[in-house]
Amino acid sequence: MAAAARPWRMAEAGLRLMARVSPNSGRDRVDGVMETAKGAALKVRVRAAPESGEANAAVESVVAQWLGLARTRVTVARGHTSRVKTLAIGGEPRALEALVAARVAALR
Repeated sequence: MAAAARPWRMAEAGLRLMARVSPNSGRDRVDGVMETAKGAALKVRVRAAPESGEANAAVESVVAQWLGLARTRVTVARGHTSRVKTLAIGGEPRALEALVAARVAALR
């Protein structure tokens, strides 16, 4: 996958992952990758409403489960009130990059 089309970038303490969130969805799931005005982003649907941080918590949970990581390793770093969010994923950057790349490739 070309670097420009990847929804993630390596950070000092893990990865930064862009996510385009659809709250009030019928199910919690990761649907693929899409282009946004801010670049490539993971499409994430959550049942939670965008109230009182519920959707943000749901996004953290859904992405952590999708990656097979502990929920505490995924946090919303930016975009708390926006549909396009930056998620911080804690861990060894290269191992996380390989994990995310494999999960994204499996969505196609």
